[in-house]
Amino acid sequence: ISSKCFRRLKSLFLLIPLFIFIGGGCTMSLTYLARLALRNPDVCWDRKNNPEPWNKLGPNDQGRFRVGVGVDVNKTQSNG
Repeated sequence: ISSKCFRRLKSLFLLIPLFIFIGGGCTMSLTYLARLALRNPDVCWDRKNNPEPWNKLGPNDQGRFRVGVGVDVNKTQSNG
């Protein structure tokens, strides 16, 4: 094998970890996006049969508290 060919193979061999880490990062990010799209209760894929999926949360399920823009949270809380 000529030295020119050997240098080329060596440079390609050194790029293998780069491809592994970039491929792993892309795989993990796509897996996370798929998890968010499929498991998040705020995402509704079927609006015809299930227009309000947040109403199906049980009493022990964790939900989010959302306040509109310009609403003072201190005035909305009870004094109890």
